[in-house]
Amino acid sequence: MRQRIVILGAFLLSSICAFGQVVPEATAGSAPLSVGVFYSFFESGYASTKLSGIGTYVDFSPLINGNLGVEGEARWLVLGSSHNFSEYHYLVGPRYRIYPGEHYQPYVKFLVGAGEINFPYQLAHGGYFAMAPGGGLEYENAGRWKLRVDYEYQIWPDGLGIPGLTKGSVKPNGVSAGISYRLFK
Repeated sequence: MRQRIVILGAFLLSSICAFGQVVPEATAGSAPLSVGVFYSFFESGYASTKLSGIGTYVDFSPLINGNLGVEGEARWLVLGSSHNFSEYHYLVGPRYRIYPGEHYQPYVKFLVGAGEINFPYQLAHGGYFAMAPGGGLEYENAGRWKLRVDYEYQIWPDGLGIPGLTKGSVKPNGVSAGISYRLFK
Protein backbone atom coordinates (compact mmCIF):
# COMPACT_ATOMS: atom_id res chain seq x y z
CA MET A 1 0.00 0.00 0.00
CA ARG A 2 2.79 2.40 0.94
CA GLN A 3 4.54 1.70 -2.36
CA ARG A 4 1.39 2.64 -4.31
CA ILE A 5 1.11 5.96 -2.44
CA VAL A 6 4.77 6.82 -3.22
CA ILE A 7 4.26 6.00 -6.94
CA LEU A 8 1.02 8.02 -7.09
CA GLY A 9 2.69 10.97 -5.31
CA ALA A 10 5.66 10.91 -7.71
CA PHE A 11 3.29 10.79 -10.66
CA LEU A 12 1.25 13.77 -9.43
CA LEU A 13 4.35 15.85 -8.62
CA SER A 14 5.90 15.17 -12.03
CA SER A 15 3.00 16.93 -13.78
CA ILE A 16 3.95 20.20 -12.06
CA CYS A 17 7.03 20.37 -14.31
CA ALA A 18 4.79 20.73 -17.38
CA PHE A 19 3.78 24.21 -16.22
CA GLY A 20 7.39 25.43 -16.27
CA GLN A 21 7.39 26.24 -19.99
CA VAL A 22 7.65 29.93 -20.94
CA VAL A 23 4.73 31.42 -22.88
CA PRO A 24 6.51 32.29 -26.17
CA GLU A 25 7.86 28.75 -26.49
CA ALA A 26 4.45 27.28 -25.80
CA THR A 27 2.80 29.30 -28.56
CA ALA A 28 5.65 29.44 -31.11
CA GLY A 29 4.66 26.10 -32.61
CA SER A 30 1.37 27.43 -33.95
CA ALA A 31 1.65 27.26 -37.73
CA PRO A 32 0.00 30.01 -39.80
CA LEU A 33 -3.42 28.83 -40.94
CA SER A 34 -5.74 31.04 -42.98
CA VAL A 35 -9.24 30.42 -44.29
CA GLY A 36 -10.87 32.51 -46.97
CA VAL A 37 -13.64 32.99 -49.48
CA PHE A 38 -13.48 34.32 -53.03
CA TYR A 39 -15.52 35.11 -56.12
CA SER A 40 -14.29 33.79 -59.49
CA PHE A 41 -14.76 34.67 -63.16
CA PHE A 42 -13.72 31.78 -65.43
CA GLU A 43 -13.56 30.79 -69.08
CA SER A 44 -14.88 27.23 -68.73
CA GLY A 45 -12.85 25.55 -71.46
CA TYR A 46 -16.08 24.21 -72.94
CA ALA A 47 -17.56 25.97 -75.99
CA SER A 48 -16.24 29.41 -74.87
CA THR A 49 -18.68 29.47 -71.96
CA LYS A 50 -17.98 32.06 -69.28
CA LEU A 51 -18.94 31.25 -65.70
CA SER A 52 -18.70 32.82 -62.28
CA GLY A 53 -19.22 31.59 -58.77
CA ILE A 54 -18.01 31.40 -55.21
CA GLY A 55 -15.26 29.41 -53.59
CA THR A 56 -13.34 28.85 -50.41
CA TYR A 57 -9.72 28.11 -49.59
CA VAL A 58 -7.41 27.11 -46.77
CA ASP A 59 -3.73 28.10 -46.63
CA PHE A 60 -1.41 26.28 -44.23
CA SER A 61 2.16 27.67 -44.45
CA PRO A 62 4.44 26.26 -41.74
CA LEU A 63 7.70 25.88 -43.71
CA ILE A 64 10.58 28.27 -44.55
CA ASN A 65 9.40 31.17 -42.39
CA GLY A 66 5.80 30.71 -43.49
CA ASN A 67 6.61 31.11 -47.20
CA LEU A 68 6.12 27.48 -48.27
CA GLY A 69 2.89 25.70 -47.53
CA VAL A 70 -0.13 23.85 -48.77
CA GLU A 71 -3.29 25.36 -50.18
CA GLY A 72 -6.62 23.69 -50.77
CA GLU A 73 -9.52 25.27 -52.61
CA ALA A 74 -13.03 24.47 -53.74
CA ARG A 75 -14.84 26.49 -56.39
CA TRP A 76 -18.46 26.25 -57.58
CA LEU A 77 -19.02 28.00 -60.93
CA VAL A 78 -22.77 28.02 -61.39
CA LEU A 79 -23.61 31.61 -62.38
CA GLY A 80 -23.74 33.17 -65.83
CA SER A 81 -24.33 30.05 -67.88
CA SER A 82 -27.36 28.84 -69.71
CA HIS A 83 -29.11 25.50 -69.74
CA ASN A 84 -27.80 24.38 -66.30
CA PHE A 85 -24.14 24.24 -67.35
CA SER A 86 -21.74 24.35 -64.36
CA GLU A 87 -18.20 23.49 -63.25
CA TYR A 88 -16.75 22.55 -59.87
CA HIS A 89 -13.06 22.53 -58.91
CA TYR A 90 -11.57 20.73 -55.87
CA LEU A 91 -7.80 21.28 -55.75
CA VAL A 92 -4.85 21.04 -53.35
CA GLY A 93 -1.10 21.54 -53.65
CA PRO A 94 2.01 23.55 -52.76
CA ARG A 95 2.05 27.34 -52.51
CA TYR A 96 5.14 29.56 -52.24
CA ARG A 97 5.34 33.26 -51.39
CA ILE A 98 7.91 34.72 -53.77
CA TYR A 99 8.73 37.91 -51.90
CA PRO A 100 7.12 38.21 -48.50
CA GLY A 101 6.96 41.99 -48.26
CA GLU A 102 5.50 43.93 -45.39
CA HIS A 103 2.06 44.41 -46.94
CA TYR A 104 2.12 42.95 -50.48
CA GLN A 105 2.85 39.24 -50.81
CA PRO A 106 3.04 37.73 -54.34
CA TYR A 107 2.83 33.94 -54.57
CA VAL A 108 2.82 31.02 -57.01
CA LYS A 109 1.03 27.71 -56.65
CA PHE A 110 0.55 24.37 -58.39
CA LEU A 111 -2.62 22.57 -57.40
CA VAL A 112 -3.99 19.19 -58.48
CA GLY A 113 -7.32 17.53 -57.90
CA ALA A 114 -10.70 17.08 -59.53
CA GLY A 115 -12.67 19.15 -62.00
CA GLU A 116 -16.30 18.40 -62.66
CA ILE A 117 -18.60 19.51 -65.48
CA ASN A 118 -22.36 19.37 -65.65
CA PHE A 119 -23.01 19.62 -69.39
CA PRO A 120 -25.87 21.72 -70.83
CA TYR A 121 -29.41 20.38 -70.78
CA GLN A 122 -28.25 17.81 -68.20
CA LEU A 123 -26.85 15.67 -71.02
CA ALA A 124 -23.98 14.32 -68.93
CA HIS A 125 -21.76 14.84 -65.92
CA GLY A 126 -17.99 14.40 -66.15
CA GLY A 127 -15.29 14.22 -63.49
CA TYR A 128 -11.67 14.76 -64.55
CA PHE A 129 -8.16 14.98 -63.14
CA ALA A 130 -7.08 18.65 -63.04
CA MET A 131 -3.72 20.43 -62.75
CA ALA A 132 -3.74 24.14 -61.97
CA PRO A 133 -0.64 26.35 -62.06
CA GLY A 134 -1.35 29.86 -60.91
CA GLY A 135 -0.36 32.79 -58.82
CA GLY A 136 -1.55 35.96 -57.25
CA LEU A 137 -1.03 38.78 -54.83
CA GLU A 138 -2.19 39.19 -51.24
CA TYR A 139 -2.40 42.46 -49.35
CA GLU A 140 -2.13 42.27 -45.56
CA ASN A 141 -2.37 45.20 -43.20
CA ALA A 142 -1.38 45.02 -39.54
CA GLY A 143 -4.25 42.69 -38.62
CA ARG A 144 -5.16 39.11 -39.47
CA TRP A 145 -7.18 39.94 -42.61
CA LYS A 146 -5.82 39.64 -46.16
CA LEU A 147 -7.22 40.72 -49.52
CA ARG A 148 -6.33 38.50 -52.46
CA VAL A 149 -6.38 38.49 -56.28
CA ASP A 150 -5.50 35.27 -58.08
CA TYR A 151 -5.12 33.83 -61.60
CA GLU A 152 -5.34 30.13 -62.35
CA TYR A 153 -4.82 28.20 -65.61
CA GLN A 154 -6.20 24.69 -65.31
CA ILE A 155 -5.36 21.70 -67.50
CA TRP A 156 -7.70 18.71 -67.55
CA PRO A 157 -5.72 16.24 -69.71
CA ASP A 158 -8.54 13.71 -69.98
CA GLY A 159 -11.28 16.27 -70.63
CA LEU A 160 -13.65 15.66 -73.50
CA GLY A 161 -13.59 19.07 -75.15
CA ILE A 162 -16.84 19.44 -77.06
CA PRO A 163 -18.66 16.08 -76.94
CA GLY A 164 -18.90 14.51 -80.36
CA LEU A 165 -16.69 17.13 -82.02
CA THR A 166 -13.28 17.26 -80.37
CA LYS A 167 -11.26 15.19 -77.97
CA GLY A 168 -8.49 16.52 -75.83
CA SER A 169 -7.79 18.55 -72.80
CA VAL A 170 -10.13 21.10 -71.29
CA LYS A 171 -8.36 24.26 -70.09
CA PRO A 172 -10.48 26.41 -67.79
CA ASN A 173 -8.81 29.61 -66.63
CA GLY A 174 -9.82 32.69 -64.74
CA VAL A 175 -9.39 35.20 -61.98
CA SER A 176 -10.59 35.28 -58.39
CA ALA A 177 -10.78 37.98 -55.74
CA GLY A 178 -11.34 37.32 -52.07
CA ILE A 179 -10.58 37.82 -48.43
CA SER A 180 -9.05 35.58 -45.77
CA TYR A 181 -8.61 35.49 -42.02
CA ARG A 182 -5.47 34.10 -40.34
CA LEU A 183 -6.51 31.82 -37.49
CA PHE A 184 -3.01 31.19 -36.11
CA LYS A 185 0.13 33.27 -36.57
